[in-house]
Amino acid sequence: MSELVITARVLSPVTPQAAVMEDVAFLIDERGNIQERAVKGGALYAALSAREDVRRMPSDSLLIPGVTDLHIHAPQWPQAGMALDEPLERWLGVYTFPLESRYDDVFFAEEVYSDLVRTLLENGTTTALYFATIHEESSLALARICLEQGQRGFVGLVAMDNAALCPPTYRHANAQQALDATRRFIAAVRALPGNEGGLAQPVITPRFIPACSDALLEGLGELAAETGVRVQTHASESDWEHRHVLERTGKTDTEALDGFGLLRDATVLAHAGFLNATDRARVRARNAALAHCPISNAFFAGAALPVRTVLDEHTRCGLGTDISGGYSPSIFENARQAVVTSRLLESGVDPDRSPGERGRPDSRITFQEAFWLATRGGAEALGTSAGQLLPGQAFDALEIRNGRRGLRLSPTDDAERCVQKIVCHVTAENIVRVWVNGRMVVDKAYN
Repeated sequence: MSELVITARVLSPVTPQAAVMEDVAFLIDERGNIQERAVKGGALYAALSAREDVRRMPSDSLLIPGVTDLHIHAPQWPQAGMALDEPLERWLGVYTFPLESRYDDVFFAEEVYSDLVRTLLENGTTTALYFATIHEESSLALARICLEQGQRGFVGLVAMDNAALCPPTYRHANAQQALDATRRFIAAVRALPGNEGGLAQPVITPRFIPACSDALLEGLGELAAETGVRVQTHASESDWEHRHVLERTGKTDTEALDGFGLLRDATVLAHAGFLNATDRARVRARNAALAHCPISNAFFAGAALPVRTVLDEHTRCGLGTDISGGYSPSIFENARQAVVTSRLLESGVDPDRSPGERGRPDSRITFQEAFWLATRGGAEALGTSAGQLLPGQAFDALEIRNGRRGLRLSPTDDAERCVQKIVCHVTAENIVRVWVNGRMVVDKAYN
């Protein structure tokens, strides 16, 4: 791509507690990174905005950073919104594993994945961390589709070999088979044509401890150390899963994963609702992160992640849709549900208890903090340079059009009020343009 100059009204997080809104001129280099960011009133802004090739965003729009989905099961997209009334173990065995086993059909996989990636981009998800399936060819197709459509995609070939939990038609025959497949997949993603810049990345993906033998977990930890590839898995997701790991290993998920060498820089632990303070300290010590999935947790977790505590302890954290444990492909929907969940955790929900006994005090998070989780928090969790629209970061951005679908931004609104309105109201209809690495990948401005 060629050099790009854009002027726009910009809303971007500065810290988890604060955002700034400014008129900005961006100079974006050929690699899609922000080379210069000039605020209106200065000489550089005047020079950039006077260029003949400048692209000016409309006055009724607002530019914000792209959002990151830290946990999504790509093959489960066809069952989003289905069977959420089932317990987790039945949901997996009766519905999810049979669906995922269908992805040995690459043509089926390509149809589903193309629709999913397009839908996520239209909802503003510029970066996604995907669980795929155990099938190498269809999982590679997901990485290729991310490249074709321009999304930053972190794609994991799922590893699972425990015959006691996984169905015979959907698991690796043994640990070595899963390790060999993972090694091949890492090489194949890195070698994809057009992936020289690393927009698509492989991820080492043990499904979760119950689905994997110790030999597989140990081998994946060694592979992560050898290759430097990121790791993702589920951790302390529900009462059932949390107890299973304690009974099997005598350790919490986090302690066990650390022992296997899987708790590393940019490891993402999905859900993590039952982590204790020691577990979270271990996560911080390893520069790992949590993926908060508030919608999915409401159906399957049996507990609410104490995000207030997570943020106060400076544990890295972002948001995940957890399709299809969560029904919505929108990170903005999950951001507002994160706020709601934190309020319910604080107030409690049992009316038969007195107010002082009903909830967990000081648990609420703000809309600004939810905005941070959706943008910089998710990017930071993955170790990617994005999420704030600052010099040196990738130009991953969304143009939000005012006046659509209930979004009413006023010229007198400050940054804090704009953040609240965006978190509460933005849908795909408000997102009219999307850039990833400086490339415009969605343009609905005139629809």
